[in-house]
Amino acid sequence: MSHGYEAGRLNLPFVGISTFAKKPYVEDWDSIEADVAILGAPFDFGTQWRSGARFGPRGVREASTLFSFGHAGAYDHEDDATYLGEDVRMIDMGDADIIHTDTEGSHANIEYGVRKALDASALPVTIGGDHSINIPCVRAFEDHCETNGPIHILQIDAHLDFVDERHGVRHGHGNPMRRAAEKDYVTGLTQLGIRNVSSTAKEGYEAAREMGSDILSVRQVRKLGVEAVLARLPKDARLYVTIDIDAFCPSIAPGTGTPSHGGFLYYEVLEVLQGAAQNHQIVGIDLVEVAPDYDPTASTQILAAQLLMNFIGFIFHAKAERS
Repeated sequence: MSHGYEAGRLNLPFVGISTFAKKPYVEDWDSIEADVAILGAPFDFGTQWRSGARFGPRGVREASTLFSFGHAGAYDHEDDATYLGEDVRMIDMGDADIIHTDTEGSHANIEYGVRKALDASALPVTIGGDHSINIPCVRAFEDHCETNGPIHILQIDAHLDFVDERHGVRHGHGNPMRRAAEKDYVTGLTQLGIRNVSSTAKEGYEAAREMGSDILSVRQVRKLGVEAVLARLPKDARLYVTIDIDAFCPSIAPGTGTPSHGGFLYYEVLEVLQGAAQNHQIVGIDLVEVAPDYDPTASTQILAAQLLMNFIGFIFHAKAERS
């Protein structure tokens, strides 16, 4: 097996421009030829406490260079499998344009980017930004679902994010799962990690369950175990996966605007994602709420990048196994 070192350039992580995993940057969104398209959504106007997630895409991209040594794939000795080989074409689209003070305009630009990835038959992976960026991401699937069938949302998060409206706000970071549940092409939601005092009132939980949500806390997930949790996902559902970094314990991911103690550890989430990739078609991903300035160690950004790289690897390895 060949690798990048044989090309005559070592290309260490700290060398060069920080695209995601140091993959090619494609500025022309009408010329995407890839299996995976990374889109930055540096929008954090929807936050209700600490801002800073606008720098999430930049921070996660820089952290991702740690996992880009140029090898022809990454071998996992536990799985006895090589992930993300040269057969998986990944590109970085750069960022959606953000218009300061304009939520709808910014969200429209994010939606456009996701639609362009879908038009190119690439898996859209969007890095936020606050969790409101999920709203345009899911909205972008309307035409795609009309052709390919509905989607089910797998949310990994500390918060339910099911607020309908407060003082006229319907597209903040407390609203995305409510907006998703309203779509006729979303069959339901599986919401994992929800815990502690929540921004969503009891009525929101009741509405979520009435609209098709299965809600589990971190402790409930641990009690059930990974296999039992995966069994609760609708059989053969096409999954859109949204990951809020505050799903993790702030002891390993402090760099976020709304940390919540008692969160997941790394492998707890990774094993759920691996099982989801093995059992379902993954049609889209977003990872949100990384706010680098609150974590000077960069542990949060590294966790986010490592999680995405592994998840993308699982998706395409499972796809190859099925074909």
